[in-house]
Amino acid sequence: MKLMAGNSNLPLVRDIAAYLELPVTDTSVRRFADEEVFVEINENVRGEDVFVVQSTSYPANDNLMELLICIDALRRASAKRITAVLPYFGYARQDRKPGPRTPISAKLVANLITVAGANRVLSVDLHAGQIQGFFDIPTDNLFASPVIATDIHARFGNRELIVVSPDVGGVVRARALAKRLDNAPLAIVDKRRERPGESEVMNIIGDVGGRFCILIDDIVDSAGTLCNAAAALKEAGAEDVVAYCTHGVLSGGAVARVQNSVLSELVITDSINTQETAPAAAKIRTLTIAPLLGEAIKRIADETSVSSLFD
Repeated sequence: MKLMAGNSNLPLVRDIAAYLELPVTDTSVRRFADEEVFVEINENVRGEDVFVVQSTSYPANDNLMELLICIDALRRASAKRITAVLPYFGYARQDRKPGPRTPISAKLVANLITVAGANRVLSVDLHAGQIQGFFDIPTDNLFASPVIATDIHARFGNRELIVVSPDVGGVVRARALAKRLDNAPLAIVDKRRERPGESEVMNIIGDVGGRFCILIDDIVDSAGTLCNAAAALKEAGAEDVVAYCTHGVLSGGAVARVQNSVLSELVITDSINTQETAPAAAKIRTLTIAPLLGEAIKRIADETSVSSLFD
């Protein structure tokens, strides 16, 4: 088995390598003067089971091209099996046509990864479960919920918890976490804009009065929805609000928005390298998913069950 890294999230790859007690494959990923990506593998991979770890986060297009070229280099070097490990799968939010004459970019990216030569895909908390069906190769979608639930138990286990979905679309995710938290109660933030140009109205479905709220989502991008939901929960009488999100995209003024919000804390995982976007934000804390990914990689290489990780 070989573990290969793109440039998008080197700290995570090093942590996975430490968990697996494997060296990271010696690879040169560099750019020509015109920003073309060039990849050179500096050791033999013929007949090897290779796992390429690359989040397609910002800059999304550069990191995606790096992944595709790494896969192509491995295929031409006669690797036995190539698994694309995407801790964060960019373009996942474009999983359907929201209007006429719009693309389904998640399907296009799935085709690109398959045509490049990947034999398998491993990802974490895909934005939409149906994206697994966009690939014509085996796809494993891991869940960060065990890591998140363990952290919540350790820090807030003695509080009156309630799990809150920041929108109606995330109810399944929130329910799964609530089940792990000893069947904690569930609430939903119903967000709607009555008329164009009017501010959004936040309605809370469920009783959050006097409770410690755990907001759960898969992606935090601009953090607007999360911060507005936290404010609405506080107005409804919540004791405190902490948010947990798997992928910390944190674009634009997201970090400042979180810092100035009523959120006590935003907890993200290291699926995306946020050392530049949120280097020392007081309210943002990071959990590692390296052991989760490392164990999944080990089980795929050993041909044993991955789903039993979540039993």
